[in-house]
Amino acid sequence: MKQILQSLKTGRTELAEVPVPAAGAGQLLIRTSASLISAGTERSLVGFGRANWIGKARQQPDKVKMVLEKAKTDGLAATLSAVQSKLDQPLALGYCNAGRVVRAGACVDGFSPGDRVISNGKHAEWVAVPKNLCARIPEGVSDEQATFAMVGAIGLQGLRLAVPTLGETIVVTGLGLIGLLTVQLALAHGCRVIGIDFDSGRCALAQAWGVTTVDLSKGTDPVAVAMEATQGRGVDAVLITAATSSNEPVHQAASMCRKRGRIVLVGVAGLSLARSDFYEKELTFQVSCSYGPGRYDSDYEDKGRDYPFGFVRWTLQRNVEAVLELVENRRLQIDPLITHRFPIAEAEQAYEVVAREQSLGIVLHYPGPDPSTAPGMPARTVALDSGAPVVAGEVVVGVLGAGNFSGQVLLPSLARTGARLRTLVSSGGVSGTHWGKKFGFELSSTDPRVPLEDPSINVLIIATRHEHHASLVVQSLSAGKRTYVEKPLCLTGEELADIRKAYTSARNPFLMVGFNRRYAPHIVKIKALLAGRCGPRAFCIMANAGAIPAHHWTQDAAAGGGRILGEAVHYIDLLRSLAGVPIAQASIVFVEGLAPDTRDVATLQFLFEDGSIGTIHYWANGSKSFPKERLEVFCGGGILQLDNFRTLRGFGWPGFRGQRLWSQDKGHQAEMAALVKAVKEGQPSPIPFEELIEVAEVSLALAGGRSYQRDGS
Repeated sequence: MKQILQSLKTGRTELAEVPVPAAGAGQLLIRTSASLISAGTERSLVGFGRANWIGKARQQPDKVKMVLEKAKTDGLAATLSAVQSKLDQPLALGYCNAGRVVRAGACVDGFSPGDRVISNGKHAEWVAVPKNLCARIPEGVSDEQATFAMVGAIGLQGLRLAVPTLGETIVVTGLGLIGLLTVQLALAHGCRVIGIDFDSGRCALAQAWGVTTVDLSKGTDPVAVAMEATQGRGVDAVLITAATSSNEPVHQAASMCRKRGRIVLVGVAGLSLARSDFYEKELTFQVSCSYGPGRYDSDYEDKGRDYPFGFVRWTLQRNVEAVLELVENRRLQIDPLITHRFPIAEAEQAYEVVAREQSLGIVLHYPGPDPSTAPGMPARTVALDSGAPVVAGEVVVGVLGAGNFSGQVLLPSLARTGARLRTLVSSGGVSGTHWGKKFGFELSSTDPRVPLEDPSINVLIIATRHEHHASLVVQSLSAGKRTYVEKPLCLTGEELADIRKAYTSARNPFLMVGFNRRYAPHIVKIKALLAGRCGPRAFCIMANAGAIPAHHWTQDAAAGGGRILGEAVHYIDLLRSLAGVPIAQASIVFVEGLAPDTRDVATLQFLFEDGSIGTIHYWANGSKSFPKERLEVFCGGGILQLDNFRTLRGFGWPGFRGQRLWSQDKGHQAEMAALVKAVKEGQPSPIPFEELIEVAEVSLALAGGRSYQRDGS
């Protein structure tokens, strides 16, 4: 299918061929008929992409700070590589999509195939969108008109926050798409409306609807107009729908408001607020969040959990429905807002209009089904490169998962091994196609069955979200694939039992977990140094893990397993590898009373069968400016200290004082090389299966707050 992508590095817009996305649980698969280019929002994205490095930095100073902090801890080379990789990823544009439902995923109610719907889907021929981000289009509303509903909902949410009442005077600063829809919504509330903009044409359009306008290009004073319109009392509320870095819109809004007036920021403006502007009048200032309650709430968006109607009357979805009803009743005029129409095949020309011309609504139209072909679903797999016939003994790899970690770390390491890269699977198709082209994959797909059923693929790498790991491992082993899975191996004891069973019955029992730190050059050196000393060792790992929001999927026990199981398992395996003997006992103590209680500040303690001991301090309540990881090993009167996988120092260790790397190396490249070498030579997995099971059992117990005893007691 065709989809519009933009390069954040160059600003170039491309109409790319990507596989059709899958309709996951709670999602609708929609065939697009029309989508709206929101000129203001998307023009800013194009402008950011076309800016040079200095321009990009000026637009996002918060990101610059993060880059500088990363450079201090991880090194300049690793930081530059991460920044380049991030900018290299294409951005899927669009959020106003109209079309027909083709398929409803599991756990979807209220929608059926054939329904016409509006969604915040991208500019693509097919989109998969969570049901709460969709609304049914009324019969009296065309698909073209419906594409404006998402933008209208943004204005409506801002207006709701302003709490307008009949007869009040409302000012709308910025008459772009959102502003022109907002003035109509305010008129529908029975308010007197004043619109402010630099564009004479937009002012004239608003004036035709009964709006008093202020054309800033003519030097008119908006504060004077507002005071004259209200007999000197001041306006009741101001909605700022402009996009500017200037502080002037907020200052003007405060100047024209009455005492206890309301100011709502819907767009973007400078926020260097002057206390004097707000103090004497006791003004309120609020920032509006997109379409309304539910936006950016993963429970609402991804899991489909609606807010109770009696307690949250106007959610995201219900705001969109309200806008569509106003369009159907002709209370909102949409047609005058359309300035350009393009077929999707001419999308690149449409974005030249966005970048270079004054425009409002640019509508893209999509071709319908071809009547000459049999009905059915289009391909969920696209060819990226025509591969030569597979040679006997060749290592042929399929990869499930094309997120940031895959693209920035795993795939570059894999590509350097010389293995044949066959199929890359991603849920949406965009990232899989991008990374697939970059690293030389032959196919990009959104269907995980493709690599599982491909007899030429003999290695399957699983790098999906954690909740899918166990089931995919079982399927991969059952399909006879050598299997590599990123940590964690599984999220429950039942899943671990299923993996044991699948491994035992597999015709090619090969399983490896992504414990890359085992292969880091400094860890290899530590193992070599420890091999020359006898007696129990004492290990201490400090992980300054950094805070992750409580609503992030990794903190969800069902989706990510929590951070002890999802990340601290790395350190559990590292201690197991360094000790070289099984874990006899393990326990965990969490810090209680933190808000929110994410259970990611804890100390883990271990006793190994040879008497060695280990401690992991996994702390998520520290500063990002401090290095993330430190390992200390005490043994036979000597100490080894590893800082952030860059600097290793020896104390009291004859013949060794230290070694230093220019950039951080956590062993990903060596790990991939070990995987490919083992498969190519017909060797077993580099990490013994029972060791993987042991680490999984320990991790599951500790993540659940339980102690671990090797004998099972």
